This record gives sequence, C-alpha cells and structure tokens, in this order.
Amino acid sequence: MGFLYNAGMHLKTINHHRKLVREGCFRLGLYWQGLTHDLSKYTWPELRIGIRYYRDGQSPHNGEREAVGYSTAWLHHKGRNRHHAEYWTDYTSGPGKRHIAGMRMPVKYLVEMFVDRLSASKNYRGSRYTDSDALAYYEKRKDYMIVHETTRKQLEFLLHMLAEQGEDATFTYIRRKILRNNHMEQIQHILRKRGRKT
Repeated sequence: MGFLYNAGMHLKTINHHRKLVREGCFRLGLYWQGLTHDLSKYTWPELRIGIRYYRDGQSPHNGEREAVGYSTAWLHHKGRNRHHAEYWTDYTSGPGKRHIAGMRMPVKYLVEMFVDRLSASKNYRGSRYTDSDALAYYEKRKDYMIVHETTRKQLEFLLHMLAEQGEDATFTYIRRKILRNNHMEQIQHILRKRGRKT
C-alpha cells in the first residue's frame, strides 16, 4: 500500500476510535478525557509508525514489533496516556527485592481504559462486534500485563458485566457506583454472591 493510502486509512481509524471514546466518556460525564483521548497519536513519533505499519483491523504497533522487535510508537504512547495500565508501572517500595509492578489506577482513568477497550473492539471488529469482544481480547493478553491487582479486578469485573449484561447496564453501573467511589465494595459483594473468589 502507498503512503497516502496508509495515511488516510490510519487517520480514519484514529478519528473513528476517538469519536467512539468521546461518545462513551461524554455518556459518563468525563468530558475532558473524551476530548483529549489519544491526542498523542497525532504526534510524529506515533503517526509515522501508524502510517508505515498500517494494516486494516490490526494495531500498527504489532507491525512495528514484528519488524524491529519492539514498538517505539507504543513506548511513546503508553508514557503519555494515563488510561493505559502500562502508564501506571513503577518500582515497588518497601523491604525485599524491588521490581516493576502496577500501581493502582485512579478511577477516572480506569473508566477511560474500559471505554477505550470497548471502543477499540467496536472500531476493529466493525459490523462483527459483540459485547463480549473486549473481554475476549483482554483474556488473550492478560497474563503478560503488569497491572495492580485492584485495577485488574475492577477492569475484569466491567468487561464481564459488558459481556453478560450489555453496554447500557454497564454504563449505568459505572455512573452510579464507580464514579461514586464505592466500586470495590460493590464488586466484592457481587462476586461473593456469585461464588467467585475475590
């Protein structure tokens, strides 16, 4: 494919994804996050890689990883966007051997991460999208994600809710419970009722 074709298609993908995230964030009252989501994708370190490795239905980060062994665009992106769990990694503190670990994500970024995953599934799956797609994508990759255990439980809970109850019910839950700060207590109560380990 030529540069102009790739540039046009990559920008179309970015713009559509941002539109979906914006709509989702606006539904939840996260207006600033909806407006500023993924703006770093328009910067040259990310845009040039997106154009060069554009492939329909797949992240260009994967193309760059296949070509050079890592993705410079992803390294740039994750360090500038707080809705990615990878942004919230740091050295552990306290006694014992120090290592890289996930830090607990603030609620508003956890919610944006959920909306991002939902929107990416819609964007890449198109007319084949179902409410279980975001969970299926997560399940394939969760074992190598460095995420704080509380953040992991919260995200998994929301992805399961989306798959089982649909988008409207999940967004209602986010508005009424998560953004009112009693999310973990609600999750533990519901999981206990279902017999899942918390």
